[in-house]
Amino acid sequence: MNSPWPIVALVGLLGLVIGSFLNVVIYRVPRRESLMFPASRCTACQTPIKPWHNMPVLSWLALRGRCSTCQVAISWRYPLVEVATAGLFVATTLRFGLSLQLPAYLYLGAVGITLLMIAVDLRQLPNSIVLPSYVVGALLLMPAGALEGDWSPAIRGLVGMSALWAVYFALAIACPNSVSFSDAALGGLIGLYLGWLSWGALLIGGFGALLIGVAGGATLLARRTERESGVPFGSCLIVASALAIFLAVPVTHWYGSIVTFA
Repeated sequence: MNSPWPIVALVGLLGLVIGSFLNVVIYRVPRRESLMFPASRCTACQTPIKPWHNMPVLSWLALRGRCSTCQVAISWRYPLVEVATAGLFVATTLRFGLSLQLPAYLYLGAVGITLLMIAVDLRQLPNSIVLPSYVVGALLLMPAGALEGDWSPAIRGLVGMSALWAVYFALAIACPNSVSFSDAALGGLIGLYLGWLSWGALLIGGFGALLIGVAGGATLLARRTERESGVPFGSCLIVASALAIFLAVPVTHWYGSIVTFA
């Protein structure tokens, strides 16, 4: 289903606002701080941020990347997360159109960006984000299956969730230095979403994460880099899931054309 460009633009603006909130989540959740109180403030001088200094991207540009009170530099990652969220929201809207599936995959995108940044920073995936996302994901996906009267996507989703969780849980036991139980939990969540889409998306996402992880490990080994300085496996899962969501259809069609031609 095609999306009118005004709607796409509005979704992009929504992504900017959501991205601003994600910055709060990325900073506070690993520190077990409230997302609501206190209000946003400079991490250096603790001065509360004025509402007009809290506008996504624009405020950072207007302040030239510095706190208006203490002039300490504000990380460029704040506007980057906001722009990345807006871009991902636009891409997801173009991918799914104005469908009942769209809110579910917008939510997955927001969660993915949040977990990716936390994983890169702290090499952890907070269960306080991953586990509730199972419930939210299921609730957001169910209306699409109910309206269409086709529950095969739900069955694929449950199979994908169980399969990826089992595979990564086994890897967490066998290779605890590379894969964690939190990675397994994230794998199950991603399996739910990718399985809902198609078997092809599930295979691309599941095996893609392993390939990215192996390639990253080989690169670190070749450079003789300490493992702790590398990107954790959860990041590989998130990147592979994004590739699967946007590339599964063209890759499947390409593979089908080769098989048919052969």
